[in-house]
Amino acid sequence: MEIIAKHAIAEKHKAAVLALAVREGKLTAQGAAVDKAAGGHLAAVLKLGDLDAKAGSTVVLHKVGGVAAERVVLVSVGASDKDFRDAARAAVKAAAGTSGELALALADAAPAGRNVSWAVEELAAAVHDASYKYETTKSKKDDKPGLKKVTLIVGKGEDKAAEAAAAAGAAVGEAVNVGKDLGNLPPNFCTPSYLATQAKDIAKKFGMKVEVLERADIERLGMGSFVSVAKGSTEPMKLIVLKHEGGAKGAKPVVLVGKGITFDSGGISLKPGEGMDEMKYDMMGAGSVIATMHAVGRMKLPLNVIAVVPTCENMPAGNASKPGDVVTTMSGQTVEILNTDAEGRLILCDALTYAERFEPAAVVDVATLTGACVIALGHIATGLYANKDALAHELLAAGETAGDRAWHMPLWDEYQESLKSNFADMANIGGRPGGSVTAACFLSRYTKKYDWAHLDIAGTAWKSGAAKGATGRPVPMLTQFLRTRAAQAAGAAKPAAVKAAPAAKAAKPAAKAAVKPVAAKAVAKPAAKVAAKPAAKVVAKPAAKPAAKPAAKKK
Repeated sequence: MEIIAKHAIAEKHKAAVLALAVREGKLTAQGAAVDKAAGGHLAAVLKLGDLDAKAGSTVVLHKVGGVAAERVVLVSVGASDKDFRDAARAAVKAAAGTSGELALALADAAPAGRNVSWAVEELAAAVHDASYKYETTKSKKDDKPGLKKVTLIVGKGEDKAAEAAAAAGAAVGEAVNVGKDLGNLPPNFCTPSYLATQAKDIAKKFGMKVEVLERADIERLGMGSFVSVAKGSTEPMKLIVLKHEGGAKGAKPVVLVGKGITFDSGGISLKPGEGMDEMKYDMMGAGSVIATMHAVGRMKLPLNVIAVVPTCENMPAGNASKPGDVVTTMSGQTVEILNTDAEGRLILCDALTYAERFEPAAVVDVATLTGACVIALGHIATGLYANKDALAHELLAAGETAGDRAWHMPLWDEYQESLKSNFADMANIGGRPGGSVTAACFLSRYTKKYDWAHLDIAGTAWKSGAAKGATGRPVPMLTQFLRTRAAQAAGAAKPAAVKAAPAAKAAKPAAKAAVKPVAAKAVAKPAAKVAAKPAAKVVAKPAAKPAAKPAAKKK
């Protein structure tokens, strides 16, 4: 879908649908101009009270006199950032069944303290989010006509800034949809090998480097914990390393580590059958990291960023890990596996040790790690842990700016006590109390050599029920975090027009790096194999299977 931002006279702009903003029952400036051309018809409709004041409420009008567009959508915008995002998505959804062009004249309805560039970026991202639909494994595709083009109408003299903002928003929205596609694919499609193929596709598209390590390579590295999780499955395990070298030569990279359990049965500690199908989403840490690299490549961020993705299945088998097994991690520390369904931390600990070789500026791991985090925070906030408060504040601020929020959780030494084992250096679980915290404490034992943060996305990576599907979170937060770092590295961290955050909240970062306009296209087709030029592609057939199997996120 083509997304452009430009100055236009809204009432004269020919489109299938023209969306106008209404706040507190009144049209904004652009809407008022359209209403004047329509002889006051829009204001008269509003007086009838058909449009609810709740943000995202819409009314669709057809063939309005004096207006070139075939339909006019009036949408309530509210006053907050969230209200604006809800209104943007609602306007796109209201036009979803039409064919042709949607013109969004909503940029002048930005919340107080936000500027047109912010509004345009949010609108472009919302277009992708609201128009997303999954069809890859359906025999019959949706034959309804769809939008071909979206024009974001701005005021005179705002074109240049708006073009850059639209490109940035499109890059984020496109990446979020890449993450959704990866998560929504069935586990017999989205395997570790498929994730590796997607990483190669991204490397080829954006000129990155990629290396895919096979089981024999992983064993040679001494990743006994990672191997212990994978050995019960017939699907080959992978360690994917994707590098974007956009920063200064020699500058320390930011490393993103994503948990890639493409299906989590629980292993020998088998999960209940009900809802087990949703364990295809246990790779959304990997999916969000790979999708974020797509945004990084699209934006050409002037920053060195490396993605490390350990990926495998967690399956029961005669040779699978058993409760009571002890495995040796890449760091040399030993772990007693008390529950094989706490496997995510077992693959992440080796990946976090592997990240040391890059001498990173910071490491952020992302994982659907614990059901305990869902109990603590529900499905609204991502759980955030960090061994440096400054890094935590960066991510919190990025989440506030991107509308993809997290909550800073404790990582106190007292919680470490529950991981004691009589037979190894540590156990892989610490009991039910504070399960999300003790899981993060486990990971912290492998991150002593760098600044590290952990995002537990078990409650935010997907939705259940009628709206079942991947959300694409925390791609917006991670992308904003990296954009801010890139701007700081370039010595150009100029705050964008951002509202002052309440004292109790982390200040919102401002630096939204400019990118070249693009017409974004989402990708994630299971069949398409693309040979990217790996930066040092390692090929080796799996060696004899080692012993030991771990556990995954606590459900």
